Amino acid sequence: MTAALRDAFLRQATACADLGSPFMARLCALLATRLQADSVLTRRLFGWPGDVSAQGDAVPLRLAGALHALKLQGHAPLVATYPPLDCDDETLWQAVQGTLDSEAGFIDRFIDSAPQTNEVRRSVVLIAAAHWLTERFGLPVDLSELGASAGLNLIWDRYALALPGHTLGPADPVLTLTPDWTGPLPPTAPPVIASRAGVDLNPIDLDDPEKRLRLLAYLWPDQPERLERTRAAISARPPRPDRADAIDWLEARLQPRPSRLHLIAHTIAWQYFPAEVRTRGAALIAAAGAQARADAPLVWLAFEADGRTPGAALSLRIWPGNEGVSLGRADFHGRWIEWHPTTANGRAGPNGPLSAP
Repeated sequence: MTAALRDAFLRQATACADLGSPFMARLCALLATRLQADSVLTRRLFGWPGDVSAQGDAVPLRLAGALHALKLQGHAPLVATYPPLDCDDETLWQAVQGTLDSEAGFIDRFIDSAPQTNEVRRSVVLIAAAHWLTERFGLPVDLSELGASAGLNLIWDRYALALPGHTLGPADPVLTLTPDWTGPLPPTAPPVIASRAGVDLNPIDLDDPEKRLRLLAYLWPDQPERLERTRAAISARPPRPDRADAIDWLEARLQPRPSRLHLIAHTIAWQYFPAEVRTRGAALIAAAGAQARADAPLVWLAFEADGRTPGAALSLRIWPGNEGVSLGRADFHGRWIEWHPTTANGRAGPNGPLSAP
C-alpha cells in the first residue's frame, strides 16, 4: 500500500473514533494494514490519481460507503459481520475481503463519485442561529443554502431543538434534535421562513432509490440513530436543491428585498469549494452586503472547520455594518454545541466569515 493511502485510512480511523464510530475506526484500521493490490479494484485504489485524503477525494470514505451500501442491500457476509452484530477482526476482514472480490463491479462504480452526506444534526446550529437573528431583527427570512446536498437541512424550521429547560421549534416536529448544550440558551423568538432554496453541484434526488441509498450509505453502520433521523427527514420531502455552481446561483439571489432578512448558510461545505470559487464568493457576498439596508439585512452564516479543535466554528457576518459575530463551536455531526455569542466589528477577510473574530 502506498504511504499516502495507508495514512488516509489511519487518519480516517482516528476521525471516526473521535466522532463516535468505533466500528468505522476499526474497519479503516483493518483496511490500512491488510488491503493488498491484488485485483483490478484494489490496484485502482493503490494507483488513485488524486489526493486520497479526507481533504481531497476521501478514498477511505468512498470505499467504506460502498461496503455499507452493500450491507444495506442485504449482502449476506456483511450483514453477518456489521453492526448491530459483532465479530473478531479476522472474521470481519474475511467478509470485507470476500466482498471486495465478489462485488468489485458495484464498488468500482460506487467510488467514482465523491462522498456526499446530509447530516441532519447540523440543523442544530441553523436553528439556534436563526432564533438569535430573529430576536435581533424580527424579520422573515429568505434562506439560501450553499452545498445543500439532498436539502434535508433546508427544513430545519420543521425540526425541534431540545435544550435544557425548554424546546425550540414546532409543536409537531418531523424529528427532535438533542445535542449536548453548553452556554446560555438562544432566544425563544420563533423564526419565520418566507422562502427557502438550496444549491449543489450534484444534488441528491431523493425520489431515486439509488441516490437515496448513497445518502444512507455514507452514514456509519454503528450509528443507527443517524439513519433513523435521516429517514425521518427524507419522509418530510424537503425541497430538492438546484443543480448549479453555488456562487453563480447565489449571484442571482442577492438583490435586497424590503422587510426580509436574507440568510446565506453553509454547513461543512465551504471547505470543499475550489479556492477560486471561495474567493469569488466572498467578494460577491461582501459587495452585496455593501448594498444591504436596515430593513433588508444580509447575513452570512458559516459552520465550517477552521483548523482549531474541538469541532468547527460557527460564525456570522452581518450587513449593513460588516459585523463579525462568533456564535461558538459545534461538533461536526451536531452532537454538541458550545454556544457563546461574541460580537466584534471588523472587516471580512478573503475567506469571509471564517476570518471573523
